[in-house]
Amino acid sequence: MSIGKNNLSKQLLFVVGIAFLLLFISLGALLPRILIPVAESNIYNYLREPLQIYEGPMITKIQDTEIAYIYISGGSVATTANLPDMIPYRNIDEILIKMTKSYGKIIYKHKTYYYYKLTDNEITKIAFTDDTYINRTKAAILTAIFPLVLGTFLLIGLMILCWSTIVVKKIERLKNKIDNIDNPDYNHKIDFQMDDEIRSLALAIEDMRISLINQEEYRNQMYQNISHDFKTPLTVIKSYIEAVEDGVESESTALSTIKEQTDKLEKKVHSLLYLNKLDYLKNSQKSSMELVDMEKIIKEEVEKFKFHRKEIKFSTNIDKKSKYYGSTENWETILDNLLSNFMRYAKNEISITAKQNKLILYNDGESIDDDFLEVIFTPFRKGIKGEFGLGLSIVKKTLNVMGYDITIKNEKKGVSFIIAKS
Repeated sequence: MSIGKNNLSKQLLFVVGIAFLLLFISLGALLPRILIPVAESNIYNYLREPLQIYEGPMITKIQDTEIAYIYISGGSVATTANLPDMIPYRNIDEILIKMTKSYGKIIYKHKTYYYYKLTDNEITKIAFTDDTYINRTKAAILTAIFPLVLGTFLLIGLMILCWSTIVVKKIERLKNKIDNIDNPDYNHKIDFQMDDEIRSLALAIEDMRISLINQEEYRNQMYQNISHDFKTPLTVIKSYIEAVEDGVESESTALSTIKEQTDKLEKKVHSLLYLNKLDYLKNSQKSSMELVDMEKIIKEEVEKFKFHRKEIKFSTNIDKKSKYYGSTENWETILDNLLSNFMRYAKNEISITAKQNKLILYNDGESIDDDFLEVIFTPFRKGIKGEFGLGLSIVKKTLNVMGYDITIKNEKKGVSFIIAKS
């Protein structure tokens, strides 16, 4: 669609039009006002020079259509013949009385006149003119300046229009790119050569497009993994029910297995609901941030897990001065999920250290591949032993809700999970 383009082009043309209007206003109104003092300075020099050259009453004999002269000696006043034509006065005294300075201008019958006066030995010579010279000077200056300024503005306007056309085309391409952001057949290549804000925007849109593709792929993969994770216990349950119906399995054995698989399903559903709850808490910022008794939580968690695998040795190192905030329920969930994970991978040792407001959990299992470290907290990502789950994702999100972060470090022997304030 070209609506946006036309609107933007009209806006740019409107701005250029306003610029030209301001130009004409400045040239037609402001510039003459600025030029008047310069022209007046010239006219006073123009009036003074004849007075310095000519002496005596002969000054009234000078024939000049633009300047009239007045000669005053004693009580007599002599003027050139063009004075009445220049200023239609009734009495010469009503003009002379206005000339209080050695030079200046007077207003007579709403018209401006300029004069220059020289007085020597009680003899006064006055050169007098109207605003014809001023107007001619202003016109000459405007005639010289106007074409230059107009040409400059036309060139600037042309440059702006060319630049705006390029910008509009770039914006149109960005719009087309956004409209086709989910179209794999569209050419999404960015070939803007100039490294400006529009190119940065184009790169940001491309990053967003790639992110959306990755999210879609991740979502599809997660749905497949969830389906697989839920399908396995359901298949087992169905198989045992059919086995009982066919009489090849006892009811007590089938019920025990069905209960076990149902517990697994219930746990997975609970994990999904908890994960959604964490998203809500994070967005609504309703998480409780209270000082918790970390020593008590750790001891209870160790007691819960230490008999799952008797060959594993648990050790703890707790600094009572360290402070941890959040809720006891959230910290129990975090340690539950981490220790459940450790019980699958640890060989002989699990240790928990709480010092300097950090929590470090270590197990002596195999190191984690660097590529897998980048996605280890992704929900339903297939684990090292081909298992799916939400445990580490729940850990990550729960910590984020409480303002903590978790990092994983491969040790020389084993792996450490380090929890600290983000």
